Amino acid sequence: MVPASLVTPVDGLDSFSASQLAVTMRHLVPYGGLIPGRLTAGETLVVSGATAAYGSAVVMVALAMDARQVVALGRDATKLRSLVAATNSRVTPLVVTDDVAADAAHIREMTDGGADVAFNMMGGATDPNMTLSALRSLVNGGRLVPMESMAAPLPLPYLDVMLNNWEILGCFMYPKDAYRRLFDLCRSGLLDLTAIHPRTYALPDLPKAMAEASRIGSLECVVMNHQG
Repeated sequence: MVPASLVTPVDGLDSFSASQLAVTMRHLVPYGGLIPGRLTAGETLVVSGATAAYGSAVVMVALAMDARQVVALGRDATKLRSLVAATNSRVTPLVVTDDVAADAAHIREMTDGGADVAFNMMGGATDPNMTLSALRSLVNGGRLVPMESMAAPLPLPYLDVMLNNWEILGCFMYPKDAYRRLFDLCRSGLLDLTAIHPRTYALPDLPKAMAEASRIGSLECVVMNHQG
């Protein structure tokens, strides 16, 4: 028995396996950030830390929400290529140089003038360079959503934020109705649940599963099966 407020019905999702539905937890967190970010169909999104687990999921959810273009920022060209191969042609990869001005200019060039929304998923980052590049790539009135933890301060360019009408929309996790709304994207076929591959383990194999979780890539996810 659990409180009804903690339960999300999965009616109409019979075509998905239990493991696939468990993987949607990966999508749910970034979806919670795209809601206050007000990403709308036809807009351009730039994602800092796109090769990490949740960063990759941001890209996938943004495509499901009909973003016109997603610029995926990262430092590993191989991981960026894998992300593009797992998604579609609306994803544009960019290996950053940590030269904030140069990277921001490159993003603006790739997006025909600037991105509408920047999403920060730089977990444990020791410098703010990639986030600042994304921020400085925004169009007038653009929005930055800082969601992941970062081990370095973010020095905001106060004058630029003011003159460009940029919004900083901090977000932690997601609203209580987010899972229901995310499942609507699954039911409609807009969110591709095959891009992240579940690796399923029985509960007695928990230590082995935890070790595997420390090794797998961002396009995989360890799922525990109590019936295994």
